[in-house]
Amino acid sequence: MSKTPHTPYSRSRTPSRAGTPLPQASTPSRLIPPVLHSAPSLSSLRVYSHVPPPISVSPPHIQVPALGTGTESSIPSSAASVANIALDSPAEGILVPEPEVEVEVVQGNATGRMDEDGTVGDEDAKKNLREQLRRTLTKKFIQGVDMYPPRQYFVLTDAGKPVFVSPQSGEDSSDFTSLIGLMQALVSVFIDSSDKIRCINAGRTRITFLLRPPLYYVCVSNWGEPESVTRFHLEYLHLQILSVVSAEQLRRMFERRNNFDLRRLLSGAEPLFHSLLDSLEWDLAMGTSSLHCLKLDPHIRRSVGEVLVPTSKIKDVLYVVLIARGRVITLVRPKKHSIHPSDLHILINTVQSSSSVNSSAAASWLPICLPKFNPAAFVNAYVMFLRRKDAESATSETSQEPDVRTTKPATPEAVFRDDAASTSAASSSAAPVEVGLICVSGLGDFDAVRSWCSKLEREGFIKAISNSISQGTTEYSVGDLCIPGLRHFLYKSRSHVQVTMPSYEDPYDDLNEQRRLITLYQTIHDAVHAKSGQEGTLKLQYLRTEKESVMGWVTKPYELYLTMSPLVPKSAVINAANGIARWVQKEEKRLFLRDAPVF
Repeated sequence: MSKTPHTPYSRSRTPSRAGTPLPQASTPSRLIPPVLHSAPSLSSLRVYSHVPPPISVSPPHIQVPALGTGTESSIPSSAASVANIALDSPAEGILVPEPEVEVEVVQGNATGRMDEDGTVGDEDAKKNLREQLRRTLTKKFIQGVDMYPPRQYFVLTDAGKPVFVSPQSGEDSSDFTSLIGLMQALVSVFIDSSDKIRCINAGRTRITFLLRPPLYYVCVSNWGEPESVTRFHLEYLHLQILSVVSAEQLRRMFERRNNFDLRRLLSGAEPLFHSLLDSLEWDLAMGTSSLHCLKLDPHIRRSVGEVLVPTSKIKDVLYVVLIARGRVITLVRPKKHSIHPSDLHILINTVQSSSSVNSSAAASWLPICLPKFNPAAFVNAYVMFLRRKDAESATSETSQEPDVRTTKPATPEAVFRDDAASTSAASSSAAPVEVGLICVSGLGDFDAVRSWCSKLEREGFIKAISNSISQGTTEYSVGDLCIPGLRHFLYKSRSHVQVTMPSYEDPYDDLNEQRRLITLYQTIHDAVHAKSGQEGTLKLQYLRTEKESVMGWVTKPYELYLTMSPLVPKSAVINAANGIARWVQKEEKRLFLRDAPVF
């Protein structure tokens, strides 16, 4: 696409290169963090920005969810955060791991000035813009009485048209219209100056911007989490939109009409976005770019995987995934091909947020674009939810509507705080556990796939999985490790790109306490991986608060984040970390999906 000459009345349509590394052989291996400066005359309001770098360091060949490829190709800039994966390319393991560092390179003195001479447009217009921004931020800050109020997400086009707004109680639609207009004006001021706005800090409130032209993403949060966390949420929201409207479609539509109203095309997809944002709030597997598998007997997992291996009669099969409770039981993939965790999370979220969960039909299929696999094309996903025959007949007598929470719990209590007793009691009184089968293929013929479902039910695998979930054996607590002072932990196997963690217990049985603990994990994860422009990565990070002591430890085989009593000395924390690593290694066959079948 040829660049349009820059005039005061033409908007820059230059594709965004935010977070886009370009290869250069002579550039040193260490990445230079972006230089942060405040905008002039904005008082306590600090606007962080930097000039897009012309040259940067090339990362490993594996793409990171939070970064884009940014190569000059026919793919539009809205798809800059996705990459193709060839089926015959060599890969290690089931999932694609992430590189160590995801910071941007800034060369020269990047400043937050709007122009070199400090004058942009009319002075009165700038003053009115700043005053409106101050009033808006002050209003939001005063209303934020809750320690962890819901985050607000906005998606708009570069022409200022709203695309998606997360629901917020007590807000007027006119307020959203004025806010979106203000956001578009802020972004345009920096784009017209060949600059880029990253975030705005106002007290505890942080407004994060992610530019993926022709779409702009904004997140307003005052949780106190690092900037990289909310930016990661916006990246996932961008990928979810690309799963509904491919990058190639976006490019063509906005090339023909730059003021195209995307809301009509995304009508009906709002449940996908709401479900994704709920998962991002609680799911630590998504935050660590990994997979959380269902704890299960290795014999059952291996037998189920062997049943799901496609035969030679079934053509163009890409993935076969079996899920329960929002977690993966097994995954069948082609040889020498690894699935990206973000594609898997988008696929599971789409399947369990759509009407296929509540559908009375035996099976259904839906088209979906997997952005990390191919951002310009769609594949077909065949979805069937299975349940035990005896449990289905018993439940139909008491309720005619299926309980969606048995497939993907809608509340964080059901996701993270299921102990053995509560899970067993809930499962006995609620609808039976549903096991979902997903087959991703390039074709729409799935008649041969139905034989897998019949075989799984006939050989008793569905009943065995349902019994394991109902009896609570798929969950565990910190008491199973017998480590004094241990309250919670998050363990990530770097070779398998999978995580495991126990159920939340006292003192984290309160939702706000869980949010606070998750924020602590995110802060340490951001520090050890230098995701917010720190000077370098760390091997160990220790943080002590009034209520707990939290440590993050990165080794070659694993990453570990653990929480203990604040009265425990550091030596005991190190011993507890070693004890967790030994216990996970002993239970590795049950906790992780290892050696999944290939075809």
